[in-house]
Amino acid sequence: MEALILFGMVLTLLFIGLPVGISLGLSSILFITFFSHDSLSSVAISLFGAGQHYTLLAIPFFVLASSFMSTGGVAKRLINFAIASVGHFRGGLAMASVLACMMFAALSGSSPATVVAIGTIAIAGMRQVGYSKEFASGIIANAGTLGILIPPSIVMVVYAAATDVSVGRMFLAGVIPGLMAGGMLMLAIYVVARIKNLPAEEWKGFGHLVRGGKEAGWGLFLIVIIMGGIYGGAFTPTEAAVVAAVYSIFIALFVYRDMGPLKGQTWTNDSDAPAARVGFNGTVYGVSLFLVWEIMSFFAFANSDSFTGGARALVGLALGIVTALFYISKRGQHLDTGLVGCMAAGIPIWGRNLSLMVRGFFPALFGDETRKTMLEGTKTTVMLMFIIANALLFAHTLSAERIPQAITEWMLGVGFNWFTFLIAVNILLLIGGQFMEPSGLLVIVAPVVFPIAMELGVDPIHLGIIMVVNMEIGMITPPIGLNLFVTSGITGMSLARVVKAAMPFVAVLFVFLILVTYIPALSTALPYAIMGPEIVQ
Repeated sequence: MEALILFGMVLTLLFIGLPVGISLGLSSILFITFFSHDSLSSVAISLFGAGQHYTLLAIPFFVLASSFMSTGGVAKRLINFAIASVGHFRGGLAMASVLACMMFAALSGSSPATVVAIGTIAIAGMRQVGYSKEFASGIIANAGTLGILIPPSIVMVVYAAATDVSVGRMFLAGVIPGLMAGGMLMLAIYVVARIKNLPAEEWKGFGHLVRGGKEAGWGLFLIVIIMGGIYGGAFTPTEAAVVAAVYSIFIALFVYRDMGPLKGQTWTNDSDAPAARVGFNGTVYGVSLFLVWEIMSFFAFANSDSFTGGARALVGLALGIVTALFYISKRGQHLDTGLVGCMAAGIPIWGRNLSLMVRGFFPALFGDETRKTMLEGTKTTVMLMFIIANALLFAHTLSAERIPQAITEWMLGVGFNWFTFLIAVNILLLIGGQFMEPSGLLVIVAPVVFPIAMELGVDPIHLGIIMVVNMEIGMITPPIGLNLFVTSGITGMSLARVVKAAMPFVAVLFVFLILVTYIPALSTALPYAIMGPEIVQ
């Protein structure tokens, strides 16, 4: 009876138009006041505990990293690299859009951010080469959902906080399903492209592929820093979020220079002598390799007594020097200037750029574009944290009334097993995902289904991935599918047209959901191999 009253109040408040966070919090407070033996002081304790939750501290920093990586320059570089990789296949530009969404998902952890950043550029590009607006929009709406499945994922952080499972294991568990979902979407596009005779881009050779990877490299290296740092033992997922935010700010402002006072300032000018450009580029590659080596070797050998930090630095320095000399010798062989002369000629370019960065450091950090980006990230963070705090209060109310335990006993009593239980979970989440924001729905449902899953022997990490995939589908199903609204906004199409365009590819994700639900190894193989199984106390 208590469960019906509590859920009835939540649904009533939602249907009269109150926001999700307020509906959860207000229904919990009203229930505790009039129907529960619990004290109202538990409300304050629960809300305070949400602010003190260490795992949830990762959310604002991942949001901030996403905000700075969502600049047009980063997205454009990822799309160019994706086109160089798969654009030569039939329907290659559409497949490249999916690949770009997969890469951007690994930078942002957010589905709407992925749709906005990639869709704004990719849909226009597909339209120019002959794709229909509906086809392009349907692809981006679906591929954008990978933002919450491919790690790092904000929704995975929320699930980990709600159920006290490992964020690191959740991130690992999302790798294989994320790649598989993207691959299935690309395969579906290829089949449609063969049937409809869609265009293919010209293959421009491996040199074009290498150039695309080089341009996107600093953005993609964020994935290495996050995943390598976590699983190399250098820092926790929450600390990885902080590192990701700082790295994203530095790359956007000072390396790619897509925003701030250095926007439009190139690293080399046309007026620079050819020998100076060759020398500068060669030393840039050398320094870059040295920095990458130092970071990667730290992740791999931080706990090694035999391979010390000094030894790693010497190896990195040798690799950097060899790389610089090789590049300069290859690129400068038609010049009259020797190796040393080219390197010396490049020093003024280094001086000019370092001077620009030093003089623009504080104006870049406190400039209008930076403040605007941080403000947008703060708004998103406040919205998410408000929903999560109230959802955790709702979860506390459920636990205090032993509602999950009562539901568990009922389901076991009527003969549910793990197979039928997962069917019920999928149906519940697919329906709920049509009406609620993923993080809020997940924090409501997870405390209810988690004890049942543990009783039936379902792996907690496997359950988390099932829930995340359901949240994906919820984001592209009406009436509240967030990706549908975002896609409609960036294309100017009506919501009904976007829904119709997205539906064929939603069928692919439904097949993917069935595979993920009933093949647990897709979710558990990687975390088991690297970190071992999750132990639930």
